Amino acid sequence: MPAALNPAGDVFGGWIMSMVDIAGAVPATRQARSRVATVAVDSFVFKQPVSVGDVVSFYAQIVHVGTTSVTVDVEVFARRHPENPVVVKVTEAKLTYVAIDEFRAKHPIRAA
Repeated sequence: MPAALNPAGDVFGGWIMSMVDIAGAVPATRQARSRVATVAVDSFVFKQPVSVGDVVSFYAQIVHVGTTSVTVDVEVFARRHPENPVVVKVTEAKLTYVAIDEFRAKHPIRAA
């Protein structure tokens, strides 16, 4: 949407970051079997801009489960040029989430 674009017509990095956080939280929540909170952005690399018309896909994979935390790698790909489609990796990130209870206190993650 226009509010998510910079003057050059590319998507703001902050919008991509928020979508990466949501994508990473999905498998973290599933693993924790509870709510999770983002506690660290361990790495975040913008490889290419995302432009108007790109179809963006987010892929998240758990890479580590600790006592109370889950670390997730997220890769972002853009499909562009519908007349001659090409898919490119635009972003990669690693985030750590902590499992939290109804009082927002961290809690141990049960074995799957």
